[in-house]
Amino acid sequence: MDTPLACPSRIVVHAGDGVPLVGERIGAAAAPPVLFAHGFGQTRLAWRATAAALAAAGWQCISFDARGHGDSGRVAGGAYHLEQFMADLRQLIAAQAQPPVLVGASMGGLLGIAVAGDAAPAPLAALALVDITPRWEPAGVARVLDFMRAHPQGFADADDAARAVATYLAHRRRTPDARRLRKLLRSGADGRLYWHWDPALLDVVEREGPQYQPALLDATRAIRVPTLLLSGDASDVVSAASAAEFTRLLPAARHVTVAGATHMLAGDANDAFVAALTDFLRTLPAAPAGVSP
Repeated sequence: MDTPLACPSRIVVHAGDGVPLVGERIGAAAAPPVLFAHGFGQTRLAWRATAAALAAAGWQCISFDARGHGDSGRVAGGAYHLEQFMADLRQLIAAQAQPPVLVGASMGGLLGIAVAGDAAPAPLAALALVDITPRWEPAGVARVLDFMRAHPQGFADADDAARAVATYLAHRRRTPDARRLRKLLRSGADGRLYWHWDPALLDVVEREGPQYQPALLDATRAIRVPTLLLSGDASDVVSAASAAEFTRLLPAARHVTVAGATHMLAGDANDAFVAALTDFLRTLPAAPAGVSP
């Protein structure tokens, strides 16, 4: 029986080292798959609106919380390594009945580049990168990490957290919904609320991230599947220069700039994001029957 579009089904997959990865599926199980990989510090919930729209168009949408994020398990002792995230993604891709389209934001996009460029043939039908290229802008990444480190003492309540997010995302006109934000917070033993991610993750990003940049540049050159780069015109992580470098490395890639969007592209301009992504998906051989360019 097909899953009702309004009610995603929960999935749990155990990674090779036993860490449980919690996800959800929306759309018909026999439909061509789109696998979503969220950014650092996000969860699968970042894709809910996009997944619902694509499922209504005939795609099967699958999203997971990365290890150390959301409902997925944490690594004992905080011993995270980027290779673990790559292995997790390869396992999730291999678990699909057919090669999926991978939509990766920020960290999820970098993992997608690594996976798409290190195997021939690639295990993907296509790759969509959401505001990320293999050479990111350090100042933008530093701003993200500064926010993630900014509240080690947690929050008194969800309204307190919403005020912190409103300051961080000052460009957005709407005020964060404290009730929805509560899903991204964990209750501590001290009664305060803390972000869902494991603080130990911050170290691996700073320690290992830059080391992978040369390999990611090489992987980009080796990608042989249809690829889309979506970037925000106000992003401080993807610049005009880094986007131009990406298209030089991979001339077959399409690049779409979304007006009024920062690095938090899908959250800033979800309608425009979904429209651009849908236009790309319609061009793929894997597009559902009845969906044409």
